[in-house]
Amino acid sequence: MTPVATYSICACDLEAGQWGVATQSRFLAVGSVVPWAAPHVGALATQSYANPRYGPDGLALLTDGLSAEGVVDRLTAADPDRELRQLGVVDSEGRAATFTGSGCHDWAGGRVGRGYAAQGNILVSGEVVDALAGTFEATAGAPLVERLLDCLDAAEAAGGDRRGRQSAALLVVERDGGYAGLSDTLVDLRIDDHAEPLGELRRLYGIHDLLFGTTPREEWLPLEGTLADEVRERLGRLGFRTLDDWAGVANLEERVDGDTTIDPVVLEELRRES
Repeated sequence: MTPVATYSICACDLEAGQWGVATQSRFLAVGSVVPWAAPHVGALATQSYANPRYGPDGLALLTDGLSAEGVVDRLTAADPDRELRQLGVVDSEGRAATFTGSGCHDWAGGRVGRGYAAQGNILVSGEVVDALAGTFEATAGAPLVERLLDCLDAAEAAGGDRRGRQSAALLVVERDGGYAGLSDTLVDLRIDDHAEPLGELRRLYGIHDLLFGTTPREEWLPLEGTLADEVRERLGRLGFRTLDDWAGVANLEERVDGDTTIDPVVLEELRRES
């Protein structure tokens, strides 16, 4: 059994109604094992000699009303191999708990604060977890996704997993915050095997934000006059009659809403393509 030698942070933004997990590891496809989250329920990371059942079982316990600490106690008490496990939990109220079994490989440990649980094993030193925690605390007020990405970068800069790097993942949930307002998954990105997983995670998030991000409506441009003429000309050049038709093919349908205004991001992409 190979340990999921990993650092991770579970966190929430109660005001935004978001919960998430970010993680990096010298382990193939860390995102398939470590991160779990559900909106207005909580977030959880299971690692070291990971028990994947901690994920769904932990979310079920959180749904039943247990606190983060109660979930850690309940899961580990029922697990005969608990001393090999590492676990972080943040609940619906932002309370946090972390657990590191005595059988986890050095350096291993965790740190908690309001709205986050940071933990890692087989790390260069405890400074890696300190970097996760310190960065989260220092970035209060920024969007949760950006804070989690910054936490990973800071942890890597502090030394990271002493075996190296291979995979990374970012999971953030928000009620009806995902695609078309019909999904609770705001962001779910996984780098399964890459020489620079955090750089690749940043690159993919940039694409995700381009396609699914939002621009404040007051920054949208009125489609009238010369701008309306330009848009019609560019659409025609590409073989499309309406902005909706082109956006559906370009995967930008989430950024189009009617034909009286245009998101500047959409306009930039239309100009780039045409």
